[in-house]
Amino acid sequence: MEKLTCIDLFAGAGGLSIGLEMSGFECLYANEVSSVYSETLAKSHPNALVETKDIRAIDASEIREKLGLRRGQLSLLVGGPPCQGFSVNAPVRSKYDDRNHLFRSFLDFVEEFQPSAALIENVPGIISYESGQTIKEILRALSTLGYEATVRILYAAHYGVPQMRWRTIITANRIGIDPHLMFPIATHRAEGRANFTSKLDGKSLILNSKDINSYAGLEFSTVWDAISDLPEISNGGGSDDAVYAHLPTNEFQKFVRKGSKSIKNHICARLGKTNLDRFSHIPQGGSWRDIPHDLLPEGMKRARRSDHTKRYGRLHPTGIGSTILTKCDPHWGTYVHPFQDRVLSVREAARIQSFPDRIHFVGTLTKQYQQVGNAVPPLFAKAIGDRIIEQLFSVLTEEVYSPWILPQMELSL
Repeated sequence: MEKLTCIDLFAGAGGLSIGLEMSGFECLYANEVSSVYSETLAKSHPNALVETKDIRAIDASEIREKLGLRRGQLSLLVGGPPCQGFSVNAPVRSKYDDRNHLFRSFLDFVEEFQPSAALIENVPGIISYESGQTIKEILRALSTLGYEATVRILYAAHYGVPQMRWRTIITANRIGIDPHLMFPIATHRAEGRANFTSKLDGKSLILNSKDINSYAGLEFSTVWDAISDLPEISNGGGSDDAVYAHLPTNEFQKFVRKGSKSIKNHICARLGKTNLDRFSHIPQGGSWRDIPHDLLPEGMKRARRSDHTKRYGRLHPTGIGSTILTKCDPHWGTYVHPFQDRVLSVREAARIQSFPDRIHFVGTLTKQYQQVGNAVPPLFAKAIGDRIIEQLFSVLTEEVYSPWILPQMELSL
């Protein structure tokens, strides 16, 4: 088998390509517009050409020449165009938002490099954007370039990530393989509620729990599986060179600690006395509803009990982590430590995202949290990479089963 290569566009801190490299791909080039994100990216990809530039100002043919690649020689092109314009959480979702058209720059790279396969990731909200027309346009554009492509929504917890995180994944290839086979088969049983549009043309893009439980052999990774070996720190405290509390106690900890002798970014944001007083009333698995009324923020005193369901949540050690956002602010969700009255540190958030400890996030504390929250979980990316190699680039595999190609899952464009 030839050397497997990939390019990562809109790379952020590199979560997607970190996972792919764990699978066996070599990342040759990565692009990220943020200089701080790029600095983290360059540290984690020392052998790749990392470029900090607006992708719309980049000539794909010049990059191909720099890399010395022939058309068709690249194994895999991946990318996650900025998702804020597509997100169901965005205050305004407009077809005139420039971010919604950055996927066209990705397609320019597809056309220039003609990779064997391509992968696009985004938020679930892209499915409902413009009543599904945007996702269909992407699939049609890939088809025009000679690629068989399809789309599904995957749940990161089904692949060992200790987090409730859904991502829309588009798979494509030009080598005659059913693109459904590029989606990984779930390995972990985990419940997840889809609070977004999960159908396109009336066809489901996710699998139900019954389907998952029929072949996933492992239980989900818990919050405590992810962070129990990290030392205690105080509110606003921590260290950028901490010592592990003890030896790894599970496979997840062995995975994230590989290649690391100390702990970077184990620092948390400092919160004021009012928030700490609120935390003292919140049990594991609890939320704002457990806070005495007179201690609630003014805006939440008028809230219905059904509102803001995850705000001021304390993580339960035996549960799955809440979706890591760009800042672990208790007013946004469930980010209070299971046992300590403080929010998660950057490293704890990175653990729940499945980042290896060897990845050092640079910049201010705010920027570090942002890099972690915006990333694709590396363990999730590894599962996708493993499957792509198995089905597209290995001459040894005989496995062709995939729950994603069951008749009821077929999607017509």
